[in-house]
Amino acid sequence: MHSFYNFVSGPLAWIAFLLFFGGSIFRIVRMLMLVTQKESFIFTYMSWRYSLRSIFHWIVPFATVNWRRQPVLTVVTFAFHICLLAAPLFLLSHVILWDEAFGISWWTLPDTLADVMTIIVILGAVFFLVRRVTRPEVRFVTSASDFVILAIVSAPFVTGFLAYHQWFAYPLMMGLHVLAGDIMLAAIPFTRLSHMLFSPFTRAYMGSEFGKVRHARDW
Repeated sequence: MHSFYNFVSGPLAWIAFLLFFGGSIFRIVRMLMLVTQKESFIFTYMSWRYSLRSIFHWIVPFATVNWRRQPVLTVVTFAFHICLLAAPLFLLSHVILWDEAFGISWWTLPDTLADVMTIIVILGAVFFLVRRVTRPEVRFVTSASDFVILAIVSAPFVTGFLAYHQWFAYPLMMGLHVLAGDIMLAAIPFTRLSHMLFSPFTRAYMGSEFGKVRHARDW
């Protein structure tokens, strides 16, 4: 088990980081090249004003019509994504690892708060799973890959929660936690998780088209 942990936290972790950064740069550069070569007309009406206006409205809870129409989904979505990013980034044990490896550190969350945020992510994943199964309009556009992505996202938090509380098989849970994190990191540029990379571009495009061309709101 010790050798397994060393592998997933050493060579495999480096591979995951390389895939994440390399894949992210590749996908963004490729998108920009395609736009430049085939749809360069987009740049003629791109606007910082309308792009930022659109992005702002979509990252603020209840600032858009769709957010207001579905209050439960809105609350869960924002809570899920905030905790998904903040919990691993500001978790004390993760920051300590960065400090030991690279000599850099930053502000950390109290362990109790990080624990609560982990539970929020897990419950949020359950909510999205149930929603995909029970809501006809969502089930219609759901494929097997959507369930795989939910599993990839929730696995680091489930295993991390079990490892932190040491309820059973702590060495195994720690190894699985790191492995799940490696898989999630590597999967981001190559799955629907890439929306974290492309959503600002999408919103900028939509905001510019609706605001500058159609003179309408896109929210």
